[in-house]
Amino acid sequence: MSDPITDAQTNVAAEELRQFIERYEHLEAEKKDITEQQKEVMAEAKGRGYDTKVMRKVIAMRKRDKDDLAEEEAILELYKSALGMA
Repeated sequence: MSDPITDAQTNVAAEELRQFIERYEHLEAEKKDITEQQKEVMAEAKGRGYDTKVMRKVIAMRKRDKDDLAEEEAILELYKSALGMA
């Protein structure tokens, strides 16, 4: 014998779970599309003669906090100077 209230709760939970999974899968598909578009942008930039490795570094730098980046660059210059690289 099944309890109608428990069955209804199970059905609601199953439906909610299905919606979460489908939303996640949809986001995964969107992420894949965006990643492909990013690759296309880099391929186009490379085709026009840009150094994509350096571009990726610039993109990463732009994401960072300016103070943290300035501190890291100062330390890098200090280390390079200490090693006679500057």
